[in-house]
Order: sequence, then C-alpha cells, then structure tokens
Amino acid sequence: MSIKEIHDDTYVKETTGPGVTVVDFRADWCPPCKMMDPVLKSLSSDDELGKNVKFVSVNIDKDPLVANEIGVQGIPTFLIMKDGELVSGMVGAKPKKAFRAEIEKYLNK
Repeated sequence: MSIKEIHDDTYVKETTGPGVTVVDFRADWCPPCKMMDPVLKSLSSDDELGKNVKFVSVNIDKDPLVANEIGVQGIPTFLIMKDGELVSGMVGAKPKKAFRAEIEKYLNK
C-alpha cells in the first residue's frame, strides 16, 4: 500500500474507517519530514503493515485547517487512529523500529 495524500475536506472520511490509520502532518520544506519519508514508505509497503494499516499524509501548507483544529504545533506530527479514535501521537522524526512498534500496539493480532 502507499501513502495517500489527503486534504482538509477529506480528512474525516479518510480517518474514521475501521482499522488502524497513521496520519502524517508534514510540509515539503521540513527536513525531519523528509527524513521520515523513507521510513513511512518502507512501513506502508511492508507485507504485514501495508495490508493492515492505512497511511495518509496532510501537507499543512496546502491544508492547514485540520492541523489547526487538532492543535498540531510541530512537524512532522504523526497520529495513530484506531477505528476513527485517536490512540497515539508522536512529534518529530523517529527510528523505523520505534515507529513500527508504536503502530503494532494497535493492530489486532
């Protein structure tokens, strides 16, 4: 699976479905966001996570409304949603292993 870019007007629809969704709030000019690109691409294409987790991205420069409503103060900010409910949040670049471990906490095994 890939990382789907979503917008202010599609945020609710894309994050309220069943299962686990990882939301990446980012900007094109942000170095830590760019550092996380390969991590997110790798996780989203992983056989287990890619099939069981939806990965979406919000560019806060193009779509600032949801980020403002949620109170995103630093980027990258990652939200983990389970069945439409916020279950975890992280700010800043993270190692792949730690990011994966946080996501796996919310997968039904």
